[in-house]
Amino acid sequence: MRRAVAVLSHRSLRALVANPWDALIGWLARMDPSRREILLASLTLLVLFAVGTGGYIYLEGWSWMDGLYMTFITLSTIGFQEVQTLSDTGRLFTLGLGITGIGLLTFVVARGAQLLLASERLRERRIMKRIDELSDHYVICGYGRVGQRLTEDLEQAKRPLVVVDIADEEVQELRDDQYLHVQGDAENEETLLKAGIDRARGLILALPEDSSNVFVALTARELNPDLFILARTVDHDNRSKLLNAGADKVIAPSEVGADRMAQVVLRPNVDEFMEQVLHTGALSLQIDEVKVHPSAPLAGQTLAESNFRQQFAAIVIGIIDAETGSMTFNPSPSEQIQAGDILIVLGDSAPIEVLREKICTP
Repeated sequence: MRRAVAVLSHRSLRALVANPWDALIGWLARMDPSRREILLASLTLLVLFAVGTGGYIYLEGWSWMDGLYMTFITLSTIGFQEVQTLSDTGRLFTLGLGITGIGLLTFVVARGAQLLLASERLRERRIMKRIDELSDHYVICGYGRVGQRLTEDLEQAKRPLVVVDIADEEVQELRDDQYLHVQGDAENEETLLKAGIDRARGLILALPEDSSNVFVALTARELNPDLFILARTVDHDNRSKLLNAGADKVIAPSEVGADRMAQVVLRPNVDEFMEQVLHTGALSLQIDEVKVHPSAPLAGQTLAESNFRQQFAAIVIGIIDAETGSMTFNPSPSEQIQAGDILIVLGDSAPIEVLREKICTP
């Protein structure tokens, strides 16, 4: 196969050297029509610059710099005065140069703008196609400071996500960072549907106004009753409103920050340990949750029988019962793991991933 490709490349190169004109024609024929038009028009414009410069040198006896400068100010319609006094022949030449060149330059600019607009639309269609293929993903509404941090964390955890924001500046950042996104008002039902809210696993509300978060929670709950909704609140008094609107969990970042500061002051060593665990610092640890599927090898075994700590280099710090939803903190070795239970695990990221993909699945 490689030999065939090498022979083909050698033949193509030999054909290019033997007949460059045919090779150039073939390359242009395979090019996108719009790009080909702009390329040919740009090349013609360069030729026109050369013809204009040479014409002033031949007709007026100017230097090449004067001829090039006169050609430039004529084609660009800047309107500066003539470099030197023109003869009647030179003026007629300038008229022809201006009529031809200005029309050609206008064509290049117009077609370039059309191509740019078409490329932008094509990119938007590609993004929407990728979003339409998503399911079981997360929708983040609001790409402010909180939204950006959430997006980075979910991306690092390799969770599929779509960000919704209406501001041009934030949308441009999303484009630059190559995140799937929808530009629009999150309070609009159509915008949420474009983000795939009806197929999403969770919705994270990080909009700057609590009233907006309440309205989006109501709309999203109607579109997807099984959706998990996490909402940010600016005012603690609005927590109940968000919960009544359909949010499953409401967090006030200001309160979380205050609690963290108190933790640093009152329990500095505990805070240092938790920071390394939760932020995967030097210990490279994390707290994660793993669901035990019905036909998983762990289902029906006790922690002692599974030899969990030695086998997976991780610690089960909690078990959430599948039927009641109650949590058993620091379970004993005799605690039995039932199908559907959720294990809260502390350990290195690699063993936890192995545990999730191979041990707790069918």
